Amino acid sequence: MPSTRSIEVLATAADLFHSAAEEFIRAARAAIGAQGRFTVALSGGSTPKALYSLLAANYSDFAWNRVFLFFGDERHVPPTDPESNYRMVSESLLSKIKIPPENVFRVPADNSDAAAVASDYDAQLRRFFQLDPAEFPRFDLILLGLGPDGHTASLFPDSPALDEQSRLVVANWVAKFNAYRITFTFPVLNRAAEVMFMASGADKANMLHQVLEGKSTPPLPSQRVEPSDGTLLWMLDQAAAAKLTR
Repeated sequence: MPSTRSIEVLATAADLFHSAAEEFIRAARAAIGAQGRFTVALSGGSTPKALYSLLAANYSDFAWNRVFLFFGDERHVPPTDPESNYRMVSESLLSKIKIPPENVFRVPADNSDAAAVASDYDAQLRRFFQLDPAEFPRFDLILLGLGPDGHTASLFPDSPALDEQSRLVVANWVAKFNAYRITFTFPVLNRAAEVMFMASGADKANMLHQVLEGKSTPPLPSQRVEPSDGTLLWMLDQAAAAKLTR
């Protein structure tokens, strides 16, 4: 069955972060109640950083021992690098909650061989989810953002990873950065029980209008996120949603 898409528009960025935190915890409680654990893939960027800080401040006593954190993409840098998504998540969330270290699955991006990094992380996912060779994991929640060019995770327009159909994680060469990014592939994103996009600020308004109401040929990467048996939630503030017509 196709994904169920819903769009929630909150008045301010602060309202957006609070609603996103509530949705994160709601999804976590539902998953823990159903299967005893919550598997979530985190995203980088300033908007999710505010979400993580809010989770740490308001839900520090949550059952974090039942939560298993992964990363939907990562820069090819060591975990101490200012550009590292892991470093940002560690500073804003992990250092402030009681989560067992073995519940956090960092992308081993300090390895200089990007292809080996992706292969290693792919293998970690397969072991954790106990997958057969042709299977894809089903995350309870995947968090995503929207880039100014319509990219999401590290799936950029015209990049090689857009066509990947068998691997879970790839090292995607991004020409404009002259660098590799480690990223989940579309088959992983589209197998999730829930995907939550967050977008905040007037600088996202034009691209959001294009993604949610426009036609692009080929489709923009963010337009290709359509969980095959799950929900797709866009959480926006009023500034980001300003150019949507419905």
